[in-house]
Amino acid sequence: MARKEEYYYDAFVTLVEHSCRAASLLIETMINYKPEELQQKMREMHKIEHDCDIEKHFMMGKLAKEFITPIEREDIMLMAHQIDEVTDSIEDVLMRMYMFNITVVREDALQMAHIIEDCCKALKKALVEFHNFRKSKDLHEYIVEVNRLEEDGDKLYTEATRRIYTSDMDPVTIGAWTHVFHILEKCCDACEDVSDVIESVMMKNS
Repeated sequence: MARKEEYYYDAFVTLVEHSCRAASLLIETMINYKPEELQQKMREMHKIEHDCDIEKHFMMGKLAKEFITPIEREDIMLMAHQIDEVTDSIEDVLMRMYMFNITVVREDALQMAHIIEDCCKALKKALVEFHNFRKSKDLHEYIVEVNRLEEDGDKLYTEATRRIYTSDMDPVTIGAWTHVFHILEKCCDACEDVSDVIESVMMKNS
């Protein structure tokens, strides 16, 4: 494959690496959780998200000037957008924790953060292999792994939400955690959306 065509596949990997960094920072923040440091962690997270945006905008600028692309330009645009959504969603978790004044991290929230990180790692494996999607024997396996992890996230989300509503927590805290868990679950959905685009491209080009 020509170097020019490889650019987009390499750029997808770069984008998802930002998602992996964001997921790692989320876990680090939760494990060593200090509410007074949350604004600093949000600034660190926003830097990751901003770097992702810069890469995405550069890709869109390049795409606008080119007539021939390795896959349909609509698929390139959709892939870049969906990977960006993963990073945005992870940033949203920290924002919600700050907005709702979360003072102590729940163990099931940390478990969801680990699932999100595993999803991002599986996506990176898939996107590293994506350039070879017509011949790859491993790409489908990575997509299945993302889908399995998303299902694990759904199950944990359901049980974690039930736990807060069957607890003796005050209504304000219950409401806060309801929102946080919703965004955590959205992160898993965003990862699955990326794998769906990969699968769609494979189907259209098979």
